[in-house]
Formats: sequence, structure tokens, C-alpha cells
Amino acid sequence: MSLRQRVGALGSTALSILRTRMEIFALEAGEQKASLLKLLALFAGALLFATLAILVFSLLVALLFWPTEYRYWAIGALMLLYGFLALLFGYRIVYRLTNEPMPFAITLEELGRDIQMLERLRNEDTQSK
Repeated sequence: MSLRQRVGALGSTALSILRTRMEIFALEAGEQKASLLKLLALFAGALLFATLAILVFSLLVALLFWPTEYRYWAIGALMLLYGFLALLFGYRIVYRLTNEPMPFAITLEELGRDIQMLERLRNEDTQSK
């Protein structure tokens, strides 16, 4: 096999590997986009209905306790409950953002394997000389 044929074959192989990696990247990007859009839609719906529920519940408690001397205690207890829930949900958001797998991890893993393979081939080529 001539040098030109070997270089052509090597270039063709490199382009094929690069194309495969780009296809993996594109698939992962599409998955990330779809996942993010679903998460945002769910978040918006949950936020809307949670706000309405909290508003109506707070109004109900305030109206129930208004004629008594405990009305300020009831409103204060609701405020503490809502503050606790806000902290809990905030903690869960931070936890998910820091502990979920990194986007495009599969693509990076495949590229790492490619680099290791090329290093191995280079070392074998150096040792055979």
C-alpha cells in the first residue's frame, strides 16, 4: 500500500470517527433541549398552581382566624411554613443542579477513548521503529 493510500485511508477513518462523534453530540444536544423544555413547562405549571393554592389557603386561614385574637399567630405560622417550604425547594433545586450527570458526558467519554486509542497507536508505532 502506498503512502498516499495510507494517508487517504487514515483521513477517511478520522473523518468517519469525527462524524460519529458529532452525531452522538447532536443526539445528546437534542435530548438535553427536550428535557430542559419539559422541565421548564412543568416548573411553570407547578409554580402557577402552587401560587394559586397558597393564596387561597392563606385567605381561608386568615378568614377563619380573623374574629379571634389568634389571627396574627395564624398568619405568622403560615409565613414560617411558606419560608420553610421555599428553603426546602431551593435546596432540592441546588442539589439537582450539582449532582446530575454532566451534559454531553457520553460524547466526552467517546472522545477520551479515541484519544487513548490514538496514543496507544502512536506508542506502538514508536516502539516498532
